[in-house]
Amino acid sequence: MKVAIVHEWLDTYAGSERVLEQLIAEWPEADLFAVCDFLPEKERGFLRGKTVTTTFIQRLPLARKHFRKFLGLMPVAIEQLDLSGYDLVLSSSHAVAKGVLTGPGQLHVSYVHSPMRYAWDLQHQYLREAGMERGLKGLYTRNLLHKMRLWDRASALNPDVVVANSTYIGERIRKAWRRESIVVHPPVDVQRFALRAEKEDYFLVASRMVPYKRIELIAEAFRRMPGRRLVVVGDGPNAPKVREAAAGAPNVELRGRVGTEELVRLTQGARACVFAAEEDFGIATVEAQACGTPVIAFGKGGARDIVIPPPHDGPTGLFFADQTAEAIIAAVECFETTEFVPQVCRSNAERFSPEAFRSAMRRVVQGALEGQSR
Repeated sequence: MKVAIVHEWLDTYAGSERVLEQLIAEWPEADLFAVCDFLPEKERGFLRGKTVTTTFIQRLPLARKHFRKFLGLMPVAIEQLDLSGYDLVLSSSHAVAKGVLTGPGQLHVSYVHSPMRYAWDLQHQYLREAGMERGLKGLYTRNLLHKMRLWDRASALNPDVVVANSTYIGERIRKAWRRESIVVHPPVDVQRFALRAEKEDYFLVASRMVPYKRIELIAEAFRRMPGRRLVVVGDGPNAPKVREAAAGAPNVELRGRVGTEELVRLTQGARACVFAAEEDFGIATVEAQACGTPVIAFGKGGARDIVIPPPHDGPTGLFFADQTAEAIIAAVECFETTEFVPQVCRSNAERFSPEAFRSAMRRVVQGALEGQSR
């Protein structure tokens, strides 16, 4: 069986690339395709020496730094990839990869990280944060996103099987595309985040400081709880807002960026990790659980697939219902009266290992192949 793997684009090793890494590990014989490939040499190890077949986007002027600005051309580009010689096509998609064209006798399984966020329900947030709510640039962008939305729904019919990375994304797929999906959670390197049962006296938030992460709410909540220590790790455009929310409180420590080893150590030692974002999945939430660290999280999005709250047996964390400082304070106070077992948190995280991901994807493909042969 000839296998092709289609990835969106390659410019860094991040969340979707972890999925690609495991797809390559499970189907090492596969050929690899992408809209464009500008991945630095030092990050290419997970590709196992594979040559990447790219589209005309690769050769456009200034594409290396600005390929995302060619979003409007990407549907045409992805449809130009000739995959007619392959029996199985696996796409890893958060924008256009699912739009590759296949024919009868070919099986296309698409692993969907999300429908195109900025074209659907997050369009208004995207325009607001980019400062394009008005003016000619805003009008042009709205028109582009309208066209992308139409193509996104039409191309959602291309895959034979749609796989969602969480129940939450499955709901977004149903809403945007009117398609059902199979949930397979993304792989998390739980071995790198080892269990540590002994905890220190601090809470931790580790995240990029971008608006939707709502780190400023966590900082404000702990500023109002002077008896509890918060360590904040990360940097980004929203850092000034986080500093303003912390207001120099002595119990809120802003560390900025730290190395991987220090991040693991801080996660292992925290009493709990706090998350205020509505995430598609939430890899950092699993990494905290792998360390035996309970989680206090906003109760929407992918976190609901990860965290086991009371009154379930063996709770691994708590949810709060609103993205407000008051809700976070109430959740922390509830945390103080709830017992969590580090080993239970660790066992929960192991559900999301790379081995579990590969096994689940192999079952999805095998089931679809058997369905085709009937």
